[in-house]
Amino acid sequence: MAYESNLVVKQIIDLYNQISNLESLKPSKNVDTLFGQLVSTCLPTDTNIDVTEIHDEKVKDARSHLIKLCGEAEGYLEEHFSTILGSFEDNPLNHLHIFPYYNNYLKLGKLEFDLLSQHTTHVPTKVAFIGSGPMPLTSIVLAKFHLPNTTFHNFDIDSQANKLASSLVSCDPDLSKRMIFHTTDVLNAKEGLDQYDVVFLAALVGMDKESKVKAIEHLEKYMAPGAVLMLRSAHGLRAFLYPIVDSSDLKGFEVLTIYHPSDDVVNSVVIARKLGGSNGVRGSQIGRCVVMPCNCSKVHAIMNNFGMKKNLIEEFSAIE
Repeated sequence: MAYESNLVVKQIIDLYNQISNLESLKPSKNVDTLFGQLVSTCLPTDTNIDVTEIHDEKVKDARSHLIKLCGEAEGYLEEHFSTILGSFEDNPLNHLHIFPYYNNYLKLGKLEFDLLSQHTTHVPTKVAFIGSGPMPLTSIVLAKFHLPNTTFHNFDIDSQANKLASSLVSCDPDLSKRMIFHTTDVLNAKEGLDQYDVVFLAALVGMDKESKVKAIEHLEKYMAPGAVLMLRSAHGLRAFLYPIVDSSDLKGFEVLTIYHPSDDVVNSVVIARKLGGSNGVRGSQIGRCVVMPCNCSKVHAIMNNFGMKKNLIEEFSAIE
């Protein structure tokens, strides 16, 4: 199929051209408008477009570059609001609602906690989040609302991002004790990765296939057998916004669920388990995967508690 001539693909490439010509990707009316249009254009799921089947080199290059631009813009957005929140004299966590997508993080955290609960028999005591950024909202939401006794270790390559993130929780009597920040490249994180029951790999870690797979291979080498790896992926046109994680990328892991929303949710959720575990969190006994009927996303999400029929779900039988 000649996807390259598809009207929607042409619209995406047109938006890409406008975005790539911006002087800055930092938050502004023009930046917000263009990325809003881009996300809206990429949401439809009735196009049957598989970006991996696009062979036009110009379109493939544009997609690769666009994913990186989206990641850069998202980083600027989080840095902007983390700086604002850190300026409050009282606990910054009391003002998280000023972040435009805070409610989306609440929904995403609930979804990922529910999915995680389907694949574990014990509450995790230590969680690692790789690529936590200047606003580690996934860790914050999970710690505050779902895992009140769990310690979260947040890894980011950017020391300034960790400084901003740390300031968000430093005044909180609870999270200041349970949120720990490490400034390092994930590929340099070796000792200690086997101590985490669950490892999250952020969508913005590995913005191309090669670097994403390299990060996954590193985690597979050093994670504990039976530990759970949670990733975010993309499907259909949404793969112009985020890189795709395929089950074939997860060598050494048992893929449990790949959850593809088909409404206003952007990110897919991938759950896998490091081979070699037995019982409990590190090697939970699983039959067939169950996916909770709720939708959420990191970007521009709308919750739909009755949206099971709208979701594409790939399930994998556990092999014991």
